[in-house]
Amino acid sequence: MSDKIGLFTGSFDPMTKGHVDLIERASRLFDKLYVGIFYNREKSGFFTIEARERIVKEALQHLRNVEVITSQNELAVTVARRLGTQAFVRGLRNSQDLDYEANMNFFNQELAGEMETIFLLSKPVYQHISSSRIRELIAFQQDIAAYVPQSVIKELERINDEKN
Repeated sequence: MSDKIGLFTGSFDPMTKGHVDLIERASRLFDKLYVGIFYNREKSGFFTIEARERIVKEALQHLRNVEVITSQNELAVTVARRLGTQAFVRGLRNSQDLDYEANMNFFNQELAGEMETIFLLSKPVYQHISSSRIRELIAFQQDIAAYVPQSVIKELERINDEKN
């Protein structure tokens, strides 16, 4: 029997404790879980792709069956096929996420009907945390430690040190 391989994608700009929780839970469902940092070079992110990769790798280093990858300007189904993935893993915080993910799932099924999508509900403690809200808090120099892994804090400190 072949290994069960999953793919959890996101921009992780920045990664949140909600992301980490979902990935930890998903890692128990698969022999191998890829965490794909997907980005579009046409769009500017808050953190560089290199910073996001450092953040995500450090936050997930305790998960032995998880591998962090990056992809630019590529469909998730293309990457998933190349990796031999059987399933996408997606997190749902609320009904808006469900609407968005249902639409995405429709097209993933059209393009790669052999792949399943597994939806994991966010734990209630993480349901209100979003990367966009974290970016807003950062912009207003608010404490974000309760919402993000320590690797985000370290990256912000590194960026501040470089500016000074």
